[in-house]
Amino acid sequence: MIREGQVRIPSGCAISGIFSREKRRLSGDAIIRSIATMHDRSNGLGGGFAGYGIYPEYKDLYALHIFYDDSDARQRCEKFLDRRFDVINLSKIPVKKTPRITNEPLIWRYFVTPLPTRLTESHLDEQEFTARCIIRVNTGIEGAYVFSSGKNMGVFKAVGFPEDVGEFYRLGDYEGHCWIAHGRYPTNTPGWWGGAHPFSMLNYAIVHNGEISSYDANRRFIEMYGYKCTLLTDTEVITYIIDYLNRKVKLTLEEVASVIAAPFWSRIEKLPPAKRDRLSYLRNMFSSLLITGPFSILLGFDDGMMALGDRLKLRSMVVAEKGDMFYAASEECAIRAIEPELDRMWSPEAGEPVIVTANPYAGGER
Repeated sequence: MIREGQVRIPSGCAISGIFSREKRRLSGDAIIRSIATMHDRSNGLGGGFAGYGIYPEYKDLYALHIFYDDSDARQRCEKFLDRRFDVINLSKIPVKKTPRITNEPLIWRYFVTPLPTRLTESHLDEQEFTARCIIRVNTGIEGAYVFSSGKNMGVFKAVGFPEDVGEFYRLGDYEGHCWIAHGRYPTNTPGWWGGAHPFSMLNYAIVHNGEISSYDANRRFIEMYGYKCTLLTDTEVITYIIDYLNRKVKLTLEEVASVIAAPFWSRIEKLPPAKRDRLSYLRNMFSSLLITGPFSILLGFDDGMMALGDRLKLRSMVVAEKGDMFYAASEECAIRAIEPELDRMWSPEAGEPVIVTANPYAGGER
C-alpha cells in the first residue's frame, strides 16, 4: 500500500471552507472548485468534504454514513442499530463511478433516532447515547465504520484527489449552507477510506493541515472519557478533544481554542486579571489537551465554522468575507476561485480563532 513518504508533498495538505451567515444553501460544486485549485498540495491518497444543511427533510434525525467491508458487516451493524434506534430510512449513498476512485467499500446511509425506551434505560442524553453507540460500532463491529453521525449534515470521503472524491459522491446534487473540504492524507500511515478527512463526531467535523507531536499525550487523556482513537491519526484525536471540551465540558469555542492552541505563559501573565485567571485555569486544568506542532484546522459545527492555527503559525491560513459569506482556505487562490471580488481578506494571528455563526434569524432559503 502506498505511504506518504513515497509521494511526499512539502507544502502539505489543502483545506477550504465556505459558510453563509444567512444559511443560504449552496451547491457542493463551489467547494469542489475551491479545493481543486490546490490540487498540487494533495497526493491522491485522500480527499473529503462535510456539508451542513444538506438533509432538510430529515433535519431532526441523525444521519449515519457507514463504510462496510462486506455484506456480513452490514448485517451485524444493522442488527446493532435496530436494537437501539428507530431507523426511519436507509439506502446506499448515491455515487458516480469513476476510474480515479477505486476499491470502494459498501457505503450506506441511515436516518435514525434513539429508541425512547433504550434512551431512558441509558440515563444519557440523546447526543451522548448516540456518540457511545457510534464508538461501539467503530470498535466492536469488525468491518463497519461510522464516519459521519450528525443531524442535517454529512461527511463524504475517500482515497483519491478531492475533486475526484466530490465527483464520485455527486456533491453537485447536494446543497448546504456550510462546506469544508480537505485534500491529502496520510502523513505517517497507509491511506484508506476511513482515514481520510474530515473526521467527525455528531455535528462536529474537522479538516486539518499539519502534524501534531502531542498525539500520544492527547490520546491518553481523551480516552479516559470514553473515546477510542482507533485510526492512529492526529485529526481523529483533535475531533474528540473538541467534542469533549465544547459538548461535554461546555467550554465556549473561544475557550476551546485557548486550550488546544494555548497562549504562552509569558503572554498570559500580561493580561488583565480576570482574563489572566481564566486562561491560567484552562491551561492548568487541560494541560494534556494542548496541541503542539504545526497545524491549521477548520471546524464545522451547528450553524457555524471556526478557523484556527497553531500558536506559532507554522501552517498557512487565510480567511475572507463577501456579504454574508465567510471563506477560509490554505491559500488565497482557493477563495478567489469561487469569489474573485472580496470585501475583506486577512491572515489570522497565531493561535487566534476566527469563529463565525449564523445570523439569529437566518432562514436557510435561497
